[in-house]
Amino acid sequence: MWGLLLALAAFAPAVEVDLGAPSTSVLGLATTKAPVPTPRGSPAQRSAGKEKGTSEQHVRIRVIKKKKIVTKKRKKLTHPRPPVTARPSVTTSPTGTLDLTEKQEPDCPPLGLESLRVSDNQLYASSSQSFGLGPHRGRLNIQSGLEDGDLFDGAWCAEQQDAEPWLQVDAGHLTRFSGIITQGRNSIWRYDWVTSYKVQFSNDSQTWWGSKNRSSGMDAVFPANSDPETPVLNLLPEPQVARFIRLLPQTWLQGGASCLRAEILACPVSDPNGPFPEVPVLGSSDSLDFRHHDYKAMRKLMKQVNEQCPNITRIYSIGRSHQGLKLYVMEMSDQPGEHELGEPEVRYVAGMHGNEALGRELLLLLMQFLCREFLRGDPRVTRLLTETRIHLLPSMNPDGYETAFRRGSELVGWAEGRWNHQGIDLNHNFADLNTPLWEAEDEGLVPDTVPNHHLPLPAYYTLPNATVAPETWAVIKWMQRIPFVLSANLHGGELVVSYPFDMTRTPWAARELTPTPDEAVFRWLSTVYAGTNRAMQDPDRRPCHSHDFSLYGSIINGADWHTVPGSMNDFSYLHTNCFEVTVELSCDKFPHENELPQEWENNKDALLTYLEQVRMGIAGVVRDKDTELGIADAVISVDGINHDVTTAWGGDYWRLLTPGDYMVTASAEGYHTVTRSCRVTFEEGPVPCNFRLTKTPKQRLRELLAAGAKVPPDLRRRLERLRGQKN
Repeated sequence: MWGLLLALAAFAPAVEVDLGAPSTSVLGLATTKAPVPTPRGSPAQRSAGKEKGTSEQHVRIRVIKKKKIVTKKRKKLTHPRPPVTARPSVTTSPTGTLDLTEKQEPDCPPLGLESLRVSDNQLYASSSQSFGLGPHRGRLNIQSGLEDGDLFDGAWCAEQQDAEPWLQVDAGHLTRFSGIITQGRNSIWRYDWVTSYKVQFSNDSQTWWGSKNRSSGMDAVFPANSDPETPVLNLLPEPQVARFIRLLPQTWLQGGASCLRAEILACPVSDPNGPFPEVPVLGSSDSLDFRHHDYKAMRKLMKQVNEQCPNITRIYSIGRSHQGLKLYVMEMSDQPGEHELGEPEVRYVAGMHGNEALGRELLLLLMQFLCREFLRGDPRVTRLLTETRIHLLPSMNPDGYETAFRRGSELVGWAEGRWNHQGIDLNHNFADLNTPLWEAEDEGLVPDTVPNHHLPLPAYYTLPNATVAPETWAVIKWMQRIPFVLSANLHGGELVVSYPFDMTRTPWAARELTPTPDEAVFRWLSTVYAGTNRAMQDPDRRPCHSHDFSLYGSIINGADWHTVPGSMNDFSYLHTNCFEVTVELSCDKFPHENELPQEWENNKDALLTYLEQVRMGIAGVVRDKDTELGIADAVISVDGINHDVTTAWGGDYWRLLTPGDYMVTASAEGYHTVTRSCRVTFEEGPVPCNFRLTKTPKQRLRELLAAGAKVPPDLRRRLERLRGQKN
């Protein structure tokens, strides 16, 4: 409607919009707000705001031009809004209300409530219902615990009797405030959100002035939320320079409380003569492309890296998304496109959840960095690329990312874009191999009857009507095609590294410590990443949401956090040789572009150090003693660890192990088993542990017969005697 009004305004000196209600001035146009219908249904339905009815109203547009009146009439459908409760001491004037129906774009970047750059002691409130609902919980997208009333509720909530509630943010220095983003309370038990608020500013927290409506000059009243989770952006009519900002709720959901989560859009102000400290600059010394890349921009950037470093890079696709977008991988090695004997394969996967965008950008930054530093001759990067074959998949769920990208980093919310286009959570979409393994273990069938590694896909999973996303199938076939040794799955929304098993062994248990036989290795890998990540090692950082993972070194067993059946980590461990962990990179799933340099610095060393852990343990080649050819699919077993790995098609293998002495056995069909001692030290490895296997007589006979050779008479008589004894 506003596009039509502005078009008419270009040809007429005056435009009137008659909605049959008192008018409200907005940006120079006379408008009105329609009466809100009273919703029907149960109280729970009303509080959830889920009414499905519509009401009809008429919009009259009267254009006055040289005393000629043109009246146009059309019907407009509106959805009823839930009733709201006004603050008793406030009378909201229609002439002060902002009706911002035009699309608004963020101006300044976020101040940092969501990303925790704003500390708890910078947040104040008029009152709080409890500590768990204090001002420090009023951060955009903060998530509550399972129980209301604990120390980790999902918003700031003022006391019910607070007649003039407010939430205050101290920027710490002069700041140009340009906008506010709000949400309601995150809770599975309650519905609470603010529906309108005012904004005030101060330089000393004593004297305050308000944001004014441009046309009326009265205090602006900003429309807020109509549900708990959708972020709502309001830009200020005029940006304000101040140190403090206050949000003053005016109305909220009927039967609920004044609860909100917020982010403040603010630009730093330079004041060399002022009393306030200089604003710290978020930056990196690396000259890289620090911005968010949609599908086309990502593809263009990968091509640029390939053209800059053609001798160490190769771009390939492992499949397509549900909407047909290719799942591109950047391979980086001194011999791209080729598996070199004895060279381990490692991978990083990002973007499994499309709205968790930081991992995607970190992998795009990593490929730029590796290319640039290789050309400069950096010894660490050169060794990494000559001794390892690295595969970077920046976007496993490109459809979900495009959805989140269109919303923008601050407005995408907590879940939009998480799933693929079919509505499938890819991290729950891999085959559950845990259950058949554990059932076989309970029956004593492992490892003699049922293997403890490379479990096959269940029959139900391969049926034509099985709910398996094309993105999931693409990754499974990728895993089967390349002998990966090490991997990390990059997520967002927390600061922790979680390791398998992700699924609890006890059926229906929400959380339970469920370690793998390689618990020591997984704890080592997780600690390496967490210990070299700047944010995770910050002693002053506060928890993101409801878990303080810093108490445990910022690592956790996945099932002990929350159960995830069908996770990629568990599948990778049980279906292939690959050890994989999940890295939760940041409290903010989709950080603003200006925060990417700092996030890169937080994770750069961790990304490199984790890749280097593929050298930990033992490695070697299993060969035929007579021909010296490698034996494919030979099984490598370690005494005391009920999980085996196998050799690649050239006979080479890698077995991640922590320092210690191990008895290692190599076995293959048709060969005598060989066991030897291998010592893993703290020195950088891997430790060579090669095997030469001798064929069994039975295998030699099979090969002779297959080649058409005749059996010697003495051997034939011996075989006949053996058969007779057997009979």
